[in-house]
Amino acid sequence: MALVMGVDSSTQSCKVLVVDADSGAVVREGRATHPAGTSVDPEAWLSALRAAIADAGGLGDVEAWAIGGQQHGMVVLDAEGRVIRDALLWNDTRSAGAASDLIAEFGADALAERTGLVPVASFTITKLRWLRDHEPENAARVAAVALPHDWLTWRLRGFGPQGESPLGPVFAELVTDRSDASGTGYWDPASGGYDRDLLIAALGHDAALPRVLGPEEWVIDQDGRRVGGGAGDNAGAALGLGAGPGDVVVSIGTSGTVFAVSEQRTIDPTGTVAGFADCTGRFLPLVATLNAARVLDAIARLLGVDHAELSRLAVSAEPGAAGLALVPYFEGERTPNLPDATASLTGMTLASTTRENLARAAVEGMLAGLGAGLEALRALGVPIERALLIGGGAQSEAVRVVAPLVLGVPVEVPAPGEYVALGAARQAASVLA
Repeated sequence: MALVMGVDSSTQSCKVLVVDADSGAVVREGRATHPAGTSVDPEAWLSALRAAIADAGGLGDVEAWAIGGQQHGMVVLDAEGRVIRDALLWNDTRSAGAASDLIAEFGADALAERTGLVPVASFTITKLRWLRDHEPENAARVAAVALPHDWLTWRLRGFGPQGESPLGPVFAELVTDRSDASGTGYWDPASGGYDRDLLIAALGHDAALPRVLGPEEWVIDQDGRRVGGGAGDNAGAALGLGAGPGDVVVSIGTSGTVFAVSEQRTIDPTGTVAGFADCTGRFLPLVATLNAARVLDAIARLLGVDHAELSRLAVSAEPGAAGLALVPYFEGERTPNLPDATASLTGMTLASTTRENLARAAVEGMLAGLGAGLEALRALGVPIERALLIGGGAQSEAVRVVAPLVLGVPVEVPAPGEYVALGAARQAASVLA
């Protein structure tokens, strides 16, 4: 039995699965937490990764591995391979002004054509511009730029600062994959190469960047194991789910994502749809919303019930909630881009204002926001035949009942699982073939 390891290094924690490469069965698993915050020392991720590997029984019998992880985070290294400052995570919004500056300089249409993205604060390119503008001394020291999963792969393979790692700071050994590279804002999905002019415009000078491995390429670690290129978290989840063309994945966590596997690249100058690549050679157009499962959290608190009772109330109401409608922009919204918007409840009458209808309106309103993302994908010609519902919110009976009505496509709810880590393990198994 050949064993492989898949990792999900997410914002909150690190999950490790050791998997039978042939059957896909999980043999062992481990976990460790990450510190909270939007700016984090990457060394904390490395410590968590090592702890999670130990919790999963170690690497001794593992033949290949790959890491999936949170996208967009900015890890900047000096000439000696040392981290210059805490990494700015995807959810750090201090670079919103930098995003506007880049759009003003290059134009949304041109940026969408060159990179598949229109910059928002999440993307790495905006964080590099923020660094240039606000910490110029740190920006001047940058010799290499990596993303969280790139840097973890490099370090676990044995590379890093001189004296702190067996193989030293060899930047040519930094590797990534198409999915994570496509979320930087300076990678061209058409050519498969970096757009160095955009990198320089952001950082102020050129720097070493990870080599982008193809779907079947691999490198080795210091012990001779094969290592896959890894994946961004959404691409890893798509791989772990076995999603293919025609599938759209609707992930209902604290925030929401709607992403589809597509054979064709998408270009959206409005920025609603991010034209990401996946880790198999296809593309992964994606829409993100800020308000997903926390909409249900808020209404459950208001009604003084748990989630099971909220679900029961919602299912007992008629579709449309007798005209009661919740627009769930509790803390603004990203899709549509309304950062200062607030939530609103309309259609209130003596007849419609019941606990059951409010619960139903919460579920319908949350799903309507995700449904708008699905329609944005469809408007770009992305074929959608089936929705796969994942995340904590997908475990609600009311969500499962209402989703097909709102989304307008057949809905399947896979069993709960660590799909990012499973996707990374599947990639690791593929490089053994």
